[in-house]
Amino acid sequence: MVYLIPTPIGNLDDISVRSLKLLTEVKTLLCEDTRVTKKLLTLLSNRNQLKFNIENFISFHSHNDKKVLASLNDDFFREDVIFMSDAGMPCVSDPGANLVKYAQEKGIEYEVLPGANAALLAYASSGFDFAKFTFFGFLPHKGKERENLLNEALDLYSTVILYESPHRIEKLANELALLCGDRRIFAIKEATKKFEKKFYLTASKFPDFLKSINAKGEWTIVLEPKEKSRGVNITKQDIEALDIPPKSKAKLLSKLTGKSIKECYLYHA
Repeated sequence: MVYLIPTPIGNLDDISVRSLKLLTEVKTLLCEDTRVTKKLLTLLSNRNQLKFNIENFISFHSHNDKKVLASLNDDFFREDVIFMSDAGMPCVSDPGANLVKYAQEKGIEYEVLPGANAALLAYASSGFDFAKFTFFGFLPHKGKERENLLNEALDLYSTVILYESPHRIEKLANELALLCGDRRIFAIKEATKKFEKKFYLTASKFPDFLKSINAKGEWTIVLEPKEKSRGVNITKQDIEALDIPPKSKAKLLSKLTGKSIKECYLYHA
């Protein structure tokens, strides 16, 4: 059996009782960074007065997960194995998806435990009353790829959730101010940690606001949806169905399609 366990994103008390129980029972642990995980287990052990008997710590992250999986033999999963990321929910802007796919292909039982997740926490904390949201995670660091993905996010009629690091939060703030200054955003810094802060403002005010605070820490940004146009969308078929003179119809089609009035007239005459 493979268990994918979410870890606290700041507050150690957010680890579930079930997760702690499983951690006391397994001997093999897949983890992003063995040093980070060992430190976390020490803190959890001291805090909850538990003893973990893990013998094998295996580094398993986005740069080596396929290689590690290819090296495993059939006996590896005869006993329960746990995968846990450094912080948060596996498979959500964290490794784990390839492990799930591997288990599916090999017929290995697996289970993902519920737990801490910054995106859902920020969405619920935003107060935006929109049923749909789209999660983009971390945008590419720079270049056309970042520009295209951000424009795609801003063009959606659903709430958008983004992650950003303290090194690039100023860059994101400037981008949002330029591209959608009138849109409302909710931002949460250092979610669940001691110095967690929540902010609610328009995108145009975000850059100046950052200058007035300590921006260090991981950020989650929730952006309200693009406002839908209140105009009426008219299609080519709508115009063609109108009972009006061909010349008038050709003028409308020309405006809609960009073709010349003469071309539209001859086609529909």
